[in-house]
Amino acid sequence: MPKGIPYIIGNEAAERYSFYGMKSILFIFLTVFMKNKMGEIDTLGDATATLWVHLFIFGAYGLSILGAILSDVFWGKYKTIVYLSLVYIAGHFVLAIFETQTGFMIGLILIAIGAGGIKPCVSAHVGDQFDDSNKHLIEKMYAYFYFTINAGSIIAYISAGPLLRNEYLISKGLNSLIAFGLPGVLMVIALVVFVLGKNKYISVKPAGWKLYKEELFSKTGKNVIRKLVPIYLFVSIFFALFDQTSSTWVNQADNVLMNKTINLGFTSFEFYPSQIGFFNPLLIILFIPIITGFVYPFLRKRMKLGAINKIAIGLLVTALSFTVIYFIQTRLDAGLETSILWQILAYLFLTIGEIFVSITALEFSYTQAPNKMKSFILSFYLLSVAVGNLIVIASTKFLENADGSLNMPWSKFFLLYTILMYITFILFVS
Repeated sequence: MPKGIPYIIGNEAAERYSFYGMKSILFIFLTVFMKNKMGEIDTLGDATATLWVHLFIFGAYGLSILGAILSDVFWGKYKTIVYLSLVYIAGHFVLAIFETQTGFMIGLILIAIGAGGIKPCVSAHVGDQFDDSNKHLIEKMYAYFYFTINAGSIIAYISAGPLLRNEYLISKGLNSLIAFGLPGVLMVIALVVFVLGKNKYISVKPAGWKLYKEELFSKTGKNVIRKLVPIYLFVSIFFALFDQTSSTWVNQADNVLMNKTINLGFTSFEFYPSQIGFFNPLLIILFIPIITGFVYPFLRKRMKLGAINKIAIGLLVTALSFTVIYFIQTRLDAGLETSILWQILAYLFLTIGEIFVSITALEFSYTQAPNKMKSFILSFYLLSVAVGNLIVIASTKFLENADGSLNMPWSKFFLLYTILMYITFILFVS
């Protein structure tokens, strides 16, 4: 592996903790802990909180195009990552210090600019470290890269929720400061680790505006965009479902009828609603070696397993995850107690779908992109995440009551997305 990879890996692990540590508690903060200018608790309804969470995710991924242009045209990937990481850090500390709606919005805007801006640059920077002598390792590297993302995410999910809900910290008025401040500290560490590897990176110089436009509007550039955009439109539906793990799935787990205790016989433990999402990165870490080492070779012996077939399989499995979520919600809406183990099953399906869809789309985007447009093409992939969240924003806004609640049972809301996912799979395959 190239010498710069350990520094990129270390940076990514700490950055992902900072992002998911903050993201995992957004919904709970908005519905339980947010205050007004007078320092009094002033929270949002479930539908409104869902809207805010997805607006943030939309901004974070939508602004990836900004980072891509700054990187490919003006600053190069290294400088773009460093400069926007400083904005990212500022956002975390604004979020930690100011608990009001205004402070919350300013903090999230800064984080969206910083996190969104560096996303396509980091992903492309990984690929830039390889040349003809080791390019055969790129597929394995992106699997490791995704593995690292989820290692940081696991720690974030486990720790952020308890910090926000800690009774001692609440009594001292420090719960939000610590819960949102710690991700800021990890982002500082991420930046330091990245800068330490400066002299070990292979850096692609920015193309400049003239050459960039020539490559973008060249026959090759147009063909790449024409090839990838239809795929991204389908992938956006995947992310419309996937990113609800930070909103509607947390809301479902927070239901009083959801039994959050898991009894292993010799011991038992209970999850906070914001913690249950840690099963996604945990299962990613467990399943990446299994799927890349055994499932992919097994399938290649029986079918042509290109990027399109991988994504198709992933879309189908993702649909199964929302089928389980719909089943859970029908029980809760009917007043029946339900075990959190059912939601863990949904995470199992969602995780397998993510490996087939998201990792494949990330790797495919990099390998298809012209050299001078790596960040730009990867930002198109990230825009599919933004479009997916835009779908959730539109549907939630349409179904929102004046008091911030949803004007229909959540089970019907989940049924709509379950049907949408199956339709997406059928259309993608056809």
